[in-house]
Amino acid sequence: MRHIRAIPSLAAAALLVAGYLMVPALTMAATNQDSPQITKFLADARTEAAELKADSADLESMTRSKLSWESHAAKVEMIKEHVNKTVKLLTSMKDVSGGSAWQQMAVQGIEPLLKELAGNTEATIKHLNANRTRVHMPAFRDYAKANLDLATDLESLIRKFADYSEAKGKYERLGAELEVS
Repeated sequence: MRHIRAIPSLAAAALLVAGYLMVPALTMAATNQDSPQITKFLADARTEAAELKADSADLESMTRSKLSWESHAAKVEMIKEHVNKTVKLLTSMKDVSGGSAWQQMAVQGIEPLLKELAGNTEATIKHLNANRTRVHMPAFRDYAKANLDLATDLESLIRKFADYSEAKGKYERLGAELEVS
């Protein structure tokens, strides 16, 4: 008989401990509202990422043209500027204290992809500087294609987070309007 009573007591104690441990997490989740600053930085990053993707597509298509290495270099410089601006926006997002769980997840999701793109852009610049007369060769085409693929993925990810933020904001505003009426 004692074993039968001990099991429910252990289960009750386990539930009590689990509940005790979950209360701070639930309280924290309830108090971490969306940060308007992160929302703004995400919208700005969406714009920057769209320009980055467009310039990366231009560079990739330029590899099939007869344009000079200087034209390629100018386009790579534009890509580098977009990457640097996006890195600054991400740094600004990371510097904001607070923010909701999904905003923190957005920052954490964007960072590795952006780092990879920055590294690839740097490698593209080094390759171009070392091989100025070979911008029409397969190696440079591969760099440009990889850059386009990463820029496309980054733009898609940032756009989805920024779009979610806008939709969530609209939903919350509509809910507040319904409560008022």
